[in-house]
Amino acid sequence: MNLPTGKKIILFDGVCNLCNRMVRYVIAHDKRDVFRFVPLQSDLGREILTHIGIDGSHFDSVVLYEPGKAYFRKSAAAIEIAKEFGGLFHLSAIFKLIPAPLRNSLYDYIAKNRYKRYGKQDRCMVPTPELRAKFL
Repeated sequence: MNLPTGKKIILFDGVCNLCNRMVRYVIAHDKRDVFRFVPLQSDLGREILTHIGIDGSHFDSVVLYEPGKAYFRKSAAAIEIAKEFGGLFHLSAIFKLIPAPLRNSLYDYIAKNRYKRYGKQDRCMVPTPELRAKFL
């Protein structure tokens, strides 16, 4: 795999409207240019999931992958992503005080209903030319 060094990779459901909104939000708040994005449905997305040992047959979780270091799923990924924004976002770490099974049950409920509530696209979003460098 040819991944950029020093970047954190966010794997997301590329057809989910909620997930696409999250990606746009992260891009808007990523002032230090920390993140790169990969749809879970892409070849690279599936390759990364296989590499870190995650079953890629379900696209129900955001994954934050720090190549060579660690990966985070579900609520842990959301907390780690928010911490990178700095400022008051850094306080999101307080959610780690809530046991992961409880945090993830809320995450799973939202993920299970995301297409019904927020809709779904026929295919992965295509980034604008200005944002293309953020996507792998």
